[in-house]
Order: sequence, then C-alpha cells, then structure tokens
Amino acid sequence: MIRTAIVGTGGIADICHVPALRAQAHRAQIVAAVDVDAPRADAFAAEHGIPEVYTDLGTMLDEQRPDLVHLCTPPFLHADQAVACLEAGAWVWCEKPVALSLAELDRIRAAEGSAHAGAVFQHRYGTGARYLRDRIAAGTWGRPLVAQCVTAWYRDDAYYDVPWRGTWESEGGGPTLGHGIHQMDLMLAVLGAWSEVRAMTGRLERDVQTEDVSTALVRFESGALATVVNSVLSPREESYLRFDLTEATVELRHLYGYSNADWTFTARSPAVTWDPPGDVPSSHTAQLADFLDLYEAGIRPDLGRQTMELVTALYKAAITGLPVRRGETDAADPFYGSLHGGLPGVFR
Repeated sequence: MIRTAIVGTGGIADICHVPALRAQAHRAQIVAAVDVDAPRADAFAAEHGIPEVYTDLGTMLDEQRPDLVHLCTPPFLHADQAVACLEAGAWVWCEKPVALSLAELDRIRAAEGSAHAGAVFQHRYGTGARYLRDRIAAGTWGRPLVAQCVTAWYRDDAYYDVPWRGTWESEGGGPTLGHGIHQMDLMLAVLGAWSEVRAMTGRLERDVQTEDVSTALVRFESGALATVVNSVLSPREESYLRFDLTEATVELRHLYGYSNADWTFTARSPAVTWDPPGDVPSSHTAQLADFLDLYEAGIRPDLGRQTMELVTALYKAAITGLPVRRGETDAADPFYGSLHGGLPGVFR
C-alpha cells in the first residue's frame, strides 16, 4: 500500500486529489493532511476520514514517512516543499505550476535520489489526447501543419484579492503560467518539441503585477506553426485546441476537462476516421493511475520541463521583443531565474 499525504487542503485537494486517491484505494492510502490553517486541515481530515493532521510539513515527514506527497499549495511554496519531500524519501506529485522558474524546476530535479517528482498535467491523460498522439505518431492523418491553442478564461478583480495571486514573487506569472499552461502542455504533448517563440503580453484590466493576457507564435521542430492565446479577461470562457493535419482537422472545445464528446474530427476523405478506444475523461484520476504505475516501477515521471521552457520563452520573447529559441535560456540567462528576467515592472 502506497502511504500518501496531502499538503494543502484547499479546493483542488478536495475536488480533484481526494477523488483520484479514492479511485486508487486498492493501492494508495491517505495517511495525513497538512495545512498551515489548522481549522481547515481539521475539517478536511474529518470530511475525508484522514487519520493524522499537521500544520508543519517537516513534522509530518518525520513522523509519517509517507511514500508519496501530493502538493496542493500555492506556487511559491512548491520548490522548497518538493525538495523537502524528496530529501525525506517521498515521491512528489505537484500541482501546476510546479515551479516559478526553470531554476526552481531544475532544483527539484537535482534533489531527486531514489524518490522522484512529477507534475499534474491531467489533460494529457484523456482518451482523446492519447488517441490523437498515437495517430499523429503513426502518420495516420498525415503530418501536423497548423495549430491553435486558446485558454480564454475569466477571473474578476475579487479573484486577485487572495494575497498570493497576481504577484511575481508568489504566483510567478499571470495566465501564461497559471492558467494557459494546461492547454500549452497538451499542445506540446501532441506536437512534440518546439523550436522558436515570438510573443506579446499585456496588463489590460486587472490590478496585478503580471500580465492578464498573452499571445504567441510558436514554431515546432516538425515545421508546424501554432498560435497561442492566454487570457483571464474572456467573459465567454473556453479552452480550445485545433490541429490541422494534411488529411484532417481535430478540434477540442472544453473548459476545465474533456471527454470524447468534446472532440470534433473533420477529414478530407471518408476513409479517414476518428475512433478512439473507450472514453476516459481528462482528470486527476486518469493521471494518478499512470503516476502510481511509474511509482511502482521506479520510473521517473515527467516534471514538465519542456512546457516550463516554453512558458519562459514566451515571457522572454514578449519582454525583449526578440524571438527565443529552445535551449537558449541557460543558467546564465536572467530569465532562467525568474519569468520577468529581473524586470518586475515591465508591464507598467
């Protein structure tokens, strides 16, 4: 039995992580919950039948020695907490964004020994995405040519009243990092390695330090070209992905998760069909099953570095006004250590 702890007992832990763990109750057991807000942690543990409650991560790690920790805390805490868990011998499954910079992400990787860390990117794990990746890899519908990746969400002023939101120091970035990262990750999972980014960002409506909208052009190593939009200013909310291949167009319209019904397939020939096996929705439940398989096999999971490098490149391209190529943002680059590149007032 995999002894599991949940750190951070807010909405994402309650709505997504507990149900995912309950679905794996035959091999995972929740042994502890941790939150600096003691009453909230107590209520969470009572609701879900979790035996031990802590307000300090280090104490929990010392006393419980969990096999796996689910990190559901604000982004600015992730790197330190992930490293502490890894050094204590616990695997980590971390909510997005895993880190506020490439430097933090690499620090987490460097702390791995026998225990490993992985990122929550649940949209990769629905049946439709798996099927699309397999068909593209097999060349069934020709080669990818054009893509669109849109995260058009709405977050009002009250959303940013939470102290850690909207700041470079605690949230790390705006919708490019905190919201659109899921759709961009799925785009990368489908199309593979990117090679070049050009971008623009702006602070148009919200009273925040970071951007509230970004746009980008992305070139992939395959030659495919994509447009990317990340917004928290869109009253009609939608998550949209479109892939135009030589023989078909595949589209996905959803908001926070999809099933097969959310995909549309248009082929140039009636002989070209869309026929995914089964219908597993994208969800934490779907990804956790795979993550526990990796845990049991001792295989390092993906921490999402390619996605974080794309996010970093988008900010760098927008701030500098120059194209950014994959691999150029190394440890000597100011954008390696922070997404604003040392220019936190850049959008004002």
